[in-house]
Amino acid sequence: MPPTVAVAADRIGWEERRLIAAAPALGLRLRWVNDESMCLGHPDLPALAGDDGLLVRSRSYTRGGLIATLAEAAGVRTLNTADAIHTCQNKATLRTVLRAAGLPVPDFRLVLSRADFECCLRELPLPLVLKPVFGGMGRRVTLLRDADTAPSVYDYVEDLGHAFEQACLVEPYVGGTSVRCLVGGDELLGAAEFTAEPTEWRTNAALGGRCRATARDPELRKVLDGVVRALGPGIYGVDLFRTPDGYLVNEVNHAPAFRALATTSGTDIPEAVARSVREALT
Repeated sequence: MPPTVAVAADRIGWEERRLIAAAPALGLRLRWVNDESMCLGHPDLPALAGDDGLLVRSRSYTRGGLIATLAEAAGVRTLNTADAIHTCQNKATLRTVLRAAGLPVPDFRLVLSRADFECCLRELPLPLVLKPVFGGMGRRVTLLRDADTAPSVYDYVEDLGHAFEQACLVEPYVGGTSVRCLVGGDELLGAAEFTAEPTEWRTNAALGGRCRATARDPELRKVLDGVVRALGPGIYGVDLFRTPDGYLVNEVNHAPAFRALATTSGTDIPEAVARSVREALT
């Protein structure tokens, strides 16, 4: 029997289907487990009985981190680790960890109140980006171009009901191009440059950002190696800005989408990711 790895996700998306299809050729079996019905907590972990490992593909950072924590406590090898997921889910924590490891990250300020926000407007030059500490896929990320309209934008933040929703970062706007890298273990599986649509300043693939393959230069590899050292080996989507002074690490995704990379890289990305899963968990 080939080793079996459970894939915890709330749905079977493009990436999960391709991973499951690629696994048999590598002597591996991947099976989907609905992360909404695992009912973890029992020490014997019946939802993962017979599995040799767990690949966390939950789109929700909170859900993924909780699942990884309980699975690891029960002795199941988990990818990514709970520590890595918890670090990635909090943009302020991630930036702090990466900066402490000597990695370049954008200048930023943590905003927990209007007083914080007003201080940011005095300290940082416009245009600025306001983004939630918790969240992804470009949602609620706002470009602040003018000092006279910025306070009105913050009105919407104050109207959000929960403190974790109100926690934001403010950072200088770097530009309209970003680099997404897919890392498996300590290997760079693919890299692409994203540019925004003409009517959209955000470059996220989920928002229709245009994608093309990019060179894997030594400076990029050096930064990615540092990210892996800081978070531990895993499968990550690392988003960077390319600036005249070098790369800045913007975000790291614990359950990265890779459809856009697969269509531009010329590499069998699902097979490469499945191989990384096999090497890490079996």
